[in-house]
Amino acid sequence: MNMHDQLTRSLEARYYTDPAHFELEKSGMLARTWQFAGHSSELEKSGDYFTVEIAGESIICLRDQEGVLRAYYNVCQHRAHQLVQGAGNARLLVCPYHSWTYELTGGLRSGPNIKSVPGLDRNQICLSSVRIEDFLGFLFINLDPEAKPMDDWFPNVGKELSAFVPQIERLRPLEWIEIEENCNWKVSVENYSECYHCPINHQTFATGIIKPETYNILPQGYCLRHTTECQNLDRMSYEIDPSSNEHAGDYSSWYLWPGFSFQVYPGNLLNTYHWRPVDVDHVKVWRGWFTVDGVDDEIVRRLAVQDRSTTVEEDIHLVESVQRGLNSRGYRPGPLVIDPACGVNSEHSIKALHGWMREI
Repeated sequence: MNMHDQLTRSLEARYYTDPAHFELEKSGMLARTWQFAGHSSELEKSGDYFTVEIAGESIICLRDQEGVLRAYYNVCQHRAHQLVQGAGNARLLVCPYHSWTYELTGGLRSGPNIKSVPGLDRNQICLSSVRIEDFLGFLFINLDPEAKPMDDWFPNVGKELSAFVPQIERLRPLEWIEIEENCNWKVSVENYSECYHCPINHQTFATGIIKPETYNILPQGYCLRHTTECQNLDRMSYEIDPSSNEHAGDYSSWYLWPGFSFQVYPGNLLNTYHWRPVDVDHVKVWRGWFTVDGVDDEIVRRLAVQDRSTTVEEDIHLVESVQRGLNSRGYRPGPLVIDPACGVNSEHSIKALHGWMREI
């Protein structure tokens, strides 16, 4: 075999540019994977609810009167009107169309004049449930009723995150930032999932937060685990106390396929990325920053501003240029740089991602 033929190549451009492929993802992979819906602090009280769109479906996430987390397709079982919009608190879910009314446990409670219908048993009518999990205070849903639990998909991640962020279940969002990128969601995810480009394009991150030469990314189930050491203290762009706990001087990230990442900066500072595909060449990236009990923190605020003006802004230009290039008739899938020793200058993580992307 020609050595040239043994190269591992990037995916063909159609994976990122073909609207038909995006529709396949919505009905297939995006509907069979764990998708971030929101934070548990949004459902603190019984009756709290919010809606979220996953794989083209509107989903209601709520906490019922007994405190149980539940999720349903946002559609009335009468004549398909959506039940609620946005977020709020309710003792019952009442359809605005004909006032069919559902318990928070999903069962039909009442509807105008339904008792006059022979054979209509309201006990046989209920909202369509969706799988929901509370993962260290972060809520994920899966449209596949047969999906394995998140701990099976992402082995050891919960334990590791709890070690890096000891108070993770007390965290609350300090701020959410929505960033629109004119690219396919997978282009943005791939860019996040390698640091081959970091020393060239992310000077602040590479010189003021991490030591690029120590950066590595390894698959862990359907997770890509990023690890590196923090930069020398005299070069850090913010102050940390590396002796405060075991992982205070470490950086680590857990990218959970396909659209969410926990990222712990040195000093045990948790931030998150969440990719919400819009269409074949647009994605919304939500950047979250968290503190214990949501208490304001000047260091986190400053770090969020620094991140937006450097790494985030730099990545927008990169991924949008890639999307334009993928639409060029001159592009041919190039070889990935696969170093057997892995490390920062290797794209072995992209090879793993491409394997998952093919599992439509």
